[in-house]
Amino acid sequence: MLLIADLLLLSLLSVRGGTPVCQTYGTKELSQFFKDGDISIGGIFSFHQNPVIFNPALQVNPGTIQCEGLDPGELQYAYTMMFAIEEINNSSELLPGLTLGYRILDSCPSIPLSIRASLNLMNRYEEGGGSCNKPSTVQAVIGETTSTSTIGIARTMGPFHIPVISHSATCACLSNRREYPSFFRTIPNDLYQSRALAKLVKHFGWTWVGAIRTNSDYGNGGMATFLKAAEKEGVCVEYSVAIYRTDPQKWFLEVVDIIKKSTSKVIVAFADGTDLDILIKELYVQNVTGLQWVGSEGWITYRYIASPINYAVVKGAVGFAALNAHIPGLQEFLANSRPSTRPGDQGLVELWETVFGCTLTPQAAQGSVTACTGEESLWDTDSRFTDVSDASLLNNVYKATYAVAHALHLMVTCQDGQGPFENNTCADREKLQPWQVLHYLTQVNFTTKIGENVFFDEMGDPAARYALVNWQMDEIGHILFETIGYFDALQPEGQQFQMKPGVEAIWAGEKLEVPKSICSESCLPGTRRAVVKSKPICCFDCIVCADGEFSNSTNAVKCETCPPEYKSNEERNTCDMKAIEFLTFRELMGLLLVTFSVFGACLAMTTALIFFHYRQTPIVRANNSELSFLLLFSLTLCFLCSLTFIGRPSEWSCMLRHTAFGITFVLCISCVLGKTIVVVMAFRGTLPGSNVMKWFGPAQQRLSVLAFTLIQVVICILWLTINPPFPFKNMKHKEKIILECALGSPIGFWAVLGYIGLLAILCFILAFLARKLPDNFNEAKFITFSMLIFCAVWITFIPAYVSSPGKFTVAVEIFAILASSYGMLFCIFLPKCYIILLKPEKNTKKHLMGKMTSKAL
Repeated sequence: MLLIADLLLLSLLSVRGGTPVCQTYGTKELSQFFKDGDISIGGIFSFHQNPVIFNPALQVNPGTIQCEGLDPGELQYAYTMMFAIEEINNSSELLPGLTLGYRILDSCPSIPLSIRASLNLMNRYEEGGGSCNKPSTVQAVIGETTSTSTIGIARTMGPFHIPVISHSATCACLSNRREYPSFFRTIPNDLYQSRALAKLVKHFGWTWVGAIRTNSDYGNGGMATFLKAAEKEGVCVEYSVAIYRTDPQKWFLEVVDIIKKSTSKVIVAFADGTDLDILIKELYVQNVTGLQWVGSEGWITYRYIASPINYAVVKGAVGFAALNAHIPGLQEFLANSRPSTRPGDQGLVELWETVFGCTLTPQAAQGSVTACTGEESLWDTDSRFTDVSDASLLNNVYKATYAVAHALHLMVTCQDGQGPFENNTCADREKLQPWQVLHYLTQVNFTTKIGENVFFDEMGDPAARYALVNWQMDEIGHILFETIGYFDALQPEGQQFQMKPGVEAIWAGEKLEVPKSICSESCLPGTRRAVVKSKPICCFDCIVCADGEFSNSTNAVKCETCPPEYKSNEERNTCDMKAIEFLTFRELMGLLLVTFSVFGACLAMTTALIFFHYRQTPIVRANNSELSFLLLFSLTLCFLCSLTFIGRPSEWSCMLRHTAFGITFVLCISCVLGKTIVVVMAFRGTLPGSNVMKWFGPAQQRLSVLAFTLIQVVICILWLTINPPFPFKNMKHKEKIILECALGSPIGFWAVLGYIGLLAILCFILAFLARKLPDNFNEAKFITFSMLIFCAVWITFIPAYVSSPGKFTVAVEIFAILASSYGMLFCIFLPKCYIILLKPEKNTKKHLMGKMTSKAL
C-alpha cells in the first residue's frame, strides 16, 4: 500500500501565507522523447517489458522501480507519433500558425508505473515550488499498448478531463463512459473481437476448444464475452484457465498439465503477449506442440513473442488484428532516426547501442565496448525497429495523433458566437483546456492520406474492422503475420466474415488442411443428437430417427415428423410418398373376387332361366314361383353389388356400396322369409278348420316383401341424409395410405346390418320350426341350412372386419356378401335344379303329394 500511496501523492499541498504551493515528491522522472511546441501531446508506451523492483517489501520510493527488456515495437509506436506530429507541423492546412510538441514516457506493462507516467505528464517535474493551479502540461495523451495499463491511465486522467487515446487497448470495459469519460481508441473494443472470435471458431468447425486468458480486466472481460458468444454459436469450452506474469511457476505447470490432458485440439487465447510468452515457453520445454491456437489482438501480432521457440508451439496460429496499412514516409523516418543524448530525449540510445554494439557515452567506453563514431546508420541494419511490414498498430497511433490534431484544429478555428460552449463561445487560444479538446474529439470525422475514415462513436470507439492473420514462417526463418481474411462489423449478419482469396493458410503442425477439434463426430442426416448426461452440449451420441421421422441436416437437434401422407426412407434423411392402397380390379385378389361375383350372378340368372323354362312343372309351382324369381333377382343384385366395393373409393361409390348391399340383402332375406311363411302357412292351412292361407295369399306375400324392404330403404335414406359414407385416407399405417370409405355414421351402418341380421334370425327360427314337415314338399330345411350359413358368415364377419388391415377389410366384406349369397343360392335352389335337370321323374305332382307321416308344428 505504501507504493500506491507514494505514486498517487506526487504533490503535497502546503500553505505558505495563504498561497497554495506545489512541491514535487519523489524521484525526478525524465521523458524518453521530448519536443517543445505551442501545444503539447503526451505519450505513454511500454519501451521495456519487465519491471525490476529492487525492494520487494514495497517500503521505498517508487522511483527505484526500473525496467529492462527493450521492445523495439514500442519504440516504433513512439516514433510513429513523432512522425505524425512532424507531418502536422509541416502542413499548411492543419493547425496553421501552431506547432505541436510532445512528451513521451516509458511505463513498462505495469499499472503503478503507468499511473506514475500519467501523473508526470500532468505535472512536469520542475525545481522549486510553484502554484498548484497551473493547467496540465499536455492537452491529450496517446497510449498505452495494454488494456490493463491503459485502464490505470484512463482512471487517473478521467477526473481531470484529459483525453486518452489508445492505439491498442481493446478491453470492452473502457467503453464505460461513467468510469472512463475521457477515453477514446483507434482500435475496436473486445466486445466485437470476442464475438468475431466465436464466429471464427464456428466458421472452421471447431466446436470443442480450450480457453486461456490473462487474469486482468482485458483477459477476463474479453473471455467472458467470448464464452457467451461461443455458447450461442454452439461451441463448447473444455477448460478455461487464467494466467498472469506474476503467477508462480507451479501454476504455469498446472496449466500445461491441463492442456496435455485435454482432448480439444484448439486453444483460444485471450491474453496479453507478455503473460502468454511465459506459458508458451513452458509448453515448448515439455514439447506440447501441434495444437491450433486462436489469438486475440493482444498477442497475435505481438513481435516481442514472435520467436522461433514460440513459433514451434503456436505455428499456424490465427487471430484478429487491426487492419494493416502502408504509411508513406514512415519507414524512411525510422531509418533516418538518430539518437539524442539530451536529458529527457534519450529514448533511442539503448536501441542504438544494442544494434551497433557501441556506447554513446564516451566515458563509459571500456574493454570491448567502443564509443559510437556517429557514422552508424539504421539503413545498414536489418532491425525490427525499421520493419514496417506489419503497420496495423502503427497506423492506429498515426490515426490517434491526427485525431488530436483535428480536434485542436476545430477548436482554434472556431468562429466567435458559433462556439459549442456557454453563450456560444469558443475556446481561448491562449489558454486551451483539455476538457475543451475532449469535446472536439467527439466531433472528429476525417479521412487519412491512405483513404481511411476516422471517427468515434458515443462510447469513444471506432468502427469494428479486423484483419484475420496467420502465423507463418518464410524461407529465411522470419515469422510473418499473413492476412488471410477480414471481419467487418458494419456488414449485415452473415456477410461480416470473409476469407481473402488467393492466400493459403498454414495450420497447426504446418499442415494445409484445417484441423478438427470436436468432442463427438457429427451426426449424419438421418440421425439426431442426444446429449450425454453431465457432459457439455457438444458431447453427444447420435440416435437414428424413429420410423416416420427424418433429419436432412448434419447435427440435427431433433428429428422432424414426416407429413401424414409421407413416410421416412431407410436412411431416415428424407420422406417418401406413402404407397396408396385400395382394392383394385387389376390385382389378383380383386380379379378373384370379381370372378366369383360375376360367376355367382350368372349362376343366379341361369337358375332363373331354368325355373322360367320349367315354370309349369310341379316343383317350380309348388315352391311359390313368384317369390323364387324375386329371390333369384335379389341374389343376382347381391352378387353384383360386391363389385361396388372394388376400385378407388369415390363419394358416390361409398354411398352406393353400403346402401345397395343393405337393400338387396333385405330384399333377398324378405323373399326367403316370405317363402318360409308360405311353407308354414300351407301346412297350417291343410289342418281341419284352418283358413290361414286366405290371410297370406300372393298379395300379402308381395306386400310383406315390400314392407320389409321399405324399412331398410328408410334406414338407408336417413343414413345418407344425416351422415353418409365418404371417401377417406387412412394414414394410421406407417408404410401406406389406405383409401377406404368411412362409415360416416357408424349407427347407420350397424342399423343396416342389424336389420338384415334380425330378418335372417326370424327366417332361421321359422325355417327351423318347419324343418320336419313332409320331405317331398319340405323346403324349410333347405332354408334353415341357408340361414344357418348366412348367420355363421356374418357373425364371423364382425371380428374379421374389425381386425383386418387395409384393403383386406373390404375383401372380408365382399367375401361375406359372396359367401352368404352362394349359401342361399345353393341351399335353396340347387336341390330343385337337381330334380328338374337330373331327376325329372320326381318332378311330378304325384311324387310331391305322396303321403308322408305328417307332424304338427
